Amino acid sequence: MCDTLVALPPATATGAVVFGKNSDRERNEAQGLELHPAAEHPAGAVLRATYIAIPQARRTHSVLISRPFWMWGAEMGANEHGVVIGNEAVHAIVPPSRRRALIGMDLVRLGLERGATAREAAEVIVGLLETHGQGGDCGHLGRFYYHNSFIIADRSEALVLETVGRWWAIQTAPPLRSLSNALSIQDDYDQISPALIEEARTRGWLENGRLRIADRLLDVARDSISHGRGRCARGQALLEARRGRMDPLAMMAILRDHGEVGTDWHPADTVGRTICMHAAEGPRRSQSVGSLVSDLTPGRTIHWVTGSSAPCLSVFKPVMFETGLPDQGLFPTDKTDDSRWWRHERLHRAALGDFPSALAAIAAERDALEASFVTRMAGAEDLKAAMVVCWREADAAEARWLTAMPKAKPAGSFSRSWGRLNAVAEFS
Repeated sequence: MCDTLVALPPATATGAVVFGKNSDRERNEAQGLELHPAAEHPAGAVLRATYIAIPQARRTHSVLISRPFWMWGAEMGANEHGVVIGNEAVHAIVPPSRRRALIGMDLVRLGLERGATAREAAEVIVGLLETHGQGGDCGHLGRFYYHNSFIIADRSEALVLETVGRWWAIQTAPPLRSLSNALSIQDDYDQISPALIEEARTRGWLENGRLRIADRLLDVARDSISHGRGRCARGQALLEARRGRMDPLAMMAILRDHGEVGTDWHPADTVGRTICMHAAEGPRRSQSVGSLVSDLTPGRTIHWVTGSSAPCLSVFKPVMFETGLPDQGLFPTDKTDDSRWWRHERLHRAALGDFPSALAAIAAERDALEASFVTRMAGAEDLKAAMVVCWREADAAEARWLTAMPKAKPAGSFSRSWGRLNAVAEFS
């Protein structure tokens, strides 16, 4: 379960497009950051995606991606041309295919590798979807099958692409748009797949020649579990509250939202799901395991990444295609190791003992660091050197925070659910 948001002029403070996403997956399902260079491929080359092989493109763009360790595809990312994409699991009255095909994360990466604009990336995804379909298990330890929705943006516009099987619809996004785990396009689409219109006509779903997609296809029972419509409304309200003032720091704050809670709130108290999500017992087995904010300013596009779970306990750090990605070290798996992702997990899981105190202890410094990073990158002549300093300061801060974490353990079923998954990850 995830949340993706975008803000466009005139709703942004600087006139740039600002994009954000939290990737919510199972709590041990680590993600790593990768920057792949542009490449030329020979005629007839084959690409092996997560489950199936498809023809490779003759040329692929350079991409920055956040990739779950066991997939070929990405939860979110950007390319050298300023295209950004995030996907959402969605549930429809038409069951998702269990037959292995392309999965939503494959489509994110393929759109980035092959599309130089948001429109091109959307066309790439639609073409691949119609040719190869989508399907297969997208869960880590638990089986999980779903359809996909996407926000695809570039420096001039954003598109919402929602899919059910091989059906699809595209909406040009308004200046502020939130997307969560629920179909959200009604009859306000710009393009729609002919096959979906024909199905709607056969079933008598059309009203004045148009299809209200979400009303007809949304699986209401599944939405009651994922709280997709509720989180979409929450994200939209948070965007609207910052209309005209949206910038990277504002988007980071939205991705840290726990809802209307007090200072004594603990993740164990959560009812339903939140934008910044922490796993617990029962059906809420997923959590925010990686986050991205993109400032698509022409001439100085900066992507802000956590490379870690729990954005509320993480520092967003800058990456630019011009500077490259700092060495990430060991790529993580679902077992505890010395990778960047698992080093942060020591902080995150320690904070769950006394979460209110832990969050209060770091929030001010976290926000000040990020504000200083934004200022530093905006004024830097040597962008790579400035980026390296930002990452070094973020790592030093997180190391200090870990040593200062309250020595407490969560209680009850919340503690037991974490204990089971800690054992699976060999975390101690």
